[in-house]
Amino acid sequence: MEYSRKSFLGNLLLLVGLNLLIKPFWIFGIEVSVQNLVGTEAYGLYFTLFNLTFIFNMLLDMGTTSFNNRSIARDKEALQHYFPRILTLRLLLGGLYALVMLGAGLLTRCTASDFRLLVPLAVNQFLSLLILYLRSNVSGMLMFKTDSLLSVVDRLIMIICCSVLIWGHVTDRPFQISWFVYIQMFSYGVTALFALLVVCRHCRFRRLEWDFPFFRKVLVRSFPFALLALLTNIHNRTDAVLLKWMLPDGVGVVQAGIYASAYRLLDAAVIIAYLLSVILLPLFSHLIGHRENFRPILKTSFVLMYVYGLLLALFSCLYKSEVMSLLYNHNVDASTAVFGLLILSIFPIGLTYVFGSLLTANGSLRALNRIALSAVCVNLVANLLLIPRWQAMGSAVASLLTQGFIIISEMVVARRTFRLNVPWRFMAGVAGYTAAALLCALGCRHLPLHWGGQLSVAVAACIGMLFLFRLVRKEEVAALFGR
Repeated sequence: MEYSRKSFLGNLLLLVGLNLLIKPFWIFGIEVSVQNLVGTEAYGLYFTLFNLTFIFNMLLDMGTTSFNNRSIARDKEALQHYFPRILTLRLLLGGLYALVMLGAGLLTRCTASDFRLLVPLAVNQFLSLLILYLRSNVSGMLMFKTDSLLSVVDRLIMIICCSVLIWGHVTDRPFQISWFVYIQMFSYGVTALFALLVVCRHCRFRRLEWDFPFFRKVLVRSFPFALLALLTNIHNRTDAVLLKWMLPDGVGVVQAGIYASAYRLLDAAVIIAYLLSVILLPLFSHLIGHRENFRPILKTSFVLMYVYGLLLALFSCLYKSEVMSLLYNHNVDASTAVFGLLILSIFPIGLTYVFGSLLTANGSLRALNRIALSAVCVNLVANLLLIPRWQAMGSAVASLLTQGFIIISEMVVARRTFRLNVPWRFMAGVAGYTAAALLCALGCRHLPLHWGGQLSVAVAACIGMLFLFRLVRKEEVAALFGR
């Protein structure tokens, strides 16, 4: 049965709605408060070590999550066979990851105090990737409502625990960054257990199964996914590590903290695009596998991400000073400058989640890996050239160049692979809307209102213009609400 656009938008609305209730408070209420409490330098060290553990987290997965999601979406019966074996394999990969992180810590000259933060951060990566794998089984069965609930449980627990420590007056000691890390560990552990129970209920899991030929088969088949994850992590997460490594002691962690302040808002913006990909990957896999028409879903998701990225980048640049001053207490001017440039990356990143999901679902891993490898080269060269001169700002420039290169490459590959033809009227509508949104935003900036009022008027006008330029049709909105 064809998965309708109405069902797609309805599940997307639920997923985004739940996350918009929870994750913005986590990012702007909890994470910002933690950085203001511990200071730029301490948070910069945390951000650097977090990114170091993140770069190598593909060893915990080796592409099994994407492989599993795609396989279960095409054949739900595969869950019974795959789950006990893949779970055993992931536990073995956890041991390999621990050894690699030990070596990475030694190579990057981590001190004893650094390791006391690095070890629990590595455990958090293991638990976080385990949750994603368990959720891939849920979304692969197209149980998007259950997956939506699982996507916010960990953050909800973290919010409760952190709020008690930050505002509950339960201790006289200053807030420690280590507390923040251990709260995450507890929250991930509870969520992983809950997700495990959900999956076990549907696959009648009884015990782990050792099957070396199967392990080898899965690793060989999923290697392209693992390589893609590694390359993506490198060009997305090496910035803070390079800032600490290339700049003098003390300066590096401060610059990493400044970069983290700006990156946090970009990371928050990416949540919407990521949530879209959670639905798109199994959905595209299902449609392509059953030779059904995926183009209406592709068009809808493209419009959503194009408009989202355009408006967010535009308004963030116009109101960057107001936003950063509202959030932070330390190094506000430096963070504002970096944020104004870094947030532009949301535009290509959002579209990358659309076309990347399409190409992944189609199995076009060779093309994606070539793009990712080229992106790593672009990112590393740009960072090595720009960090010594511009520090955190140099990393922001490198990020924007890298993401722009990726989305252009993916759109070219997708067009050739699927022979996509874009109607000139649609292109004219997108171009016209872009120009109108820019003029509207600049005009509202001069209204005799508080900046919050200016922003509200501009957003409302830009949403209304979606109908004027026929990027969104009234019948699609009516279908979304079942009318």
